[in-house]
Amino acid sequence: MTVLAFVIGIVLLLVGLAVSIALHELGHLLPAKRFGVRVGQYMIGFGPTLWSRRKGETEYGFKLIPAGGYISMAGMYPPSPKERAAEGRAGGGFFATMVQDARAANDETLLSDDDDRVFYRLPVWKRVVIMLGGPIMNLLLAIVLFTIAFSGIGIQTATATVAAVSPCVPASATATSCAPSDPASPAQKAGFRSGDVIVSIDGAAVKTFADASAIIQKSPGTQLDVVVDRDGVRTPLVLTPASRTVSGTQVGFAGLTATVEYVRQPIWAGPEAAFQNVGQVAAIVVQLPQKLYGVIESTITGGQRDPNSPMSIVGVGVLAGEAATSTAPILDRVAFFLSLLASLNIALFVFNLIPLLPLDGGHVVVALWEGVKRLWAKLFRRPPPKPVDATKLVPVTFVVVVLLIAMGVVLILADVINPLSILNP
Repeated sequence: MTVLAFVIGIVLLLVGLAVSIALHELGHLLPAKRFGVRVGQYMIGFGPTLWSRRKGETEYGFKLIPAGGYISMAGMYPPSPKERAAEGRAGGGFFATMVQDARAANDETLLSDDDDRVFYRLPVWKRVVIMLGGPIMNLLLAIVLFTIAFSGIGIQTATATVAAVSPCVPASATATSCAPSDPASPAQKAGFRSGDVIVSIDGAAVKTFADASAIIQKSPGTQLDVVVDRDGVRTPLVLTPASRTVSGTQVGFAGLTATVEYVRQPIWAGPEAAFQNVGQVAAIVVQLPQKLYGVIESTITGGQRDPNSPMSIVGVGVLAGEAATSTAPILDRVAFFLSLLASLNIALFVFNLIPLLPLDGGHVVVALWEGVKRLWAKLFRRPPPKPVDATKLVPVTFVVVVLLIAMGVVLILADVINPLSILNP
């Protein structure tokens, strides 16, 4: 049963990832079609096609390797210059051949030289909107998932409602039962009962058990006036916390146990969590070389892995499987899964904004650079510049892809050999 639950957790994560990728590509597709760009394919995955169906001019489908997705837009780059097209593939070396192949593949998407339904002819702002549509869709999905987790399900919180009253002050903090010589607890002396809702302590309003604990802990030996709601009636009590030594400091002890409930957070808690997560992921991306070095070192030495280190989809799948097999309440597991999938979408959002081709951020930079060139020409009354030929950056794209593959292999090995875990952190 545990193995089955683990597999179900992984499958659910893969389904969630597929939905995230589909929505990412939809974020590109919708504005592309709205702006009139001819879209040949909308595909989830890479490699051989498993299933597809053509609707209008676009083929929709799934491919074998579920490692991403893409849409194929006509004229991502301007057509090859006539003189370069005539050169064919003669000479130039490996990277020159890659550039020529990229131009040839791009030219195949063009119907004619005056084809207007192509990406490169769009105004700069429209190209930016199309390329940002995918990452923004991931951000919006993350906000929705965090909002469901925090505002729909809620966060387990120790409330101001008393669950139990300890009969004594144990001789030590680790004691689980009372000895005959242990004195009665301050809460029992004060008359607390299970089900009492603490309204205020010493005149300060109490909303959570943390509020009450903070006042009690800083008031050892001090008489406190407490008001509780007991079956709808405000009842005054007098509590004098006992003094206990914790880490060399005297703190107050009452002997109260709180009721833990799911407390729904304000509707803005989801967006706040999403943007906080954006900052955390961005910090990891900025420190990526250092983080990767730490992952490699801990994998080789078997040392403890940094909990904030990057993970592959294998590592995320392990966490999803562990969550499914844990003994936590079902709502806790659902909330964790939603938050995990939301964090994965935040990673997709941030990572795709890196200003390098073939990532979306790279295409945005190319479009903005062309906009700068056009503005410069307009300011100085020069002829409009030719569209930026991004195929020249194919060698850079190749290097980036190789580095991404290498990073993926390293992280997968690390997640297999020395994985992060929620069961044994």
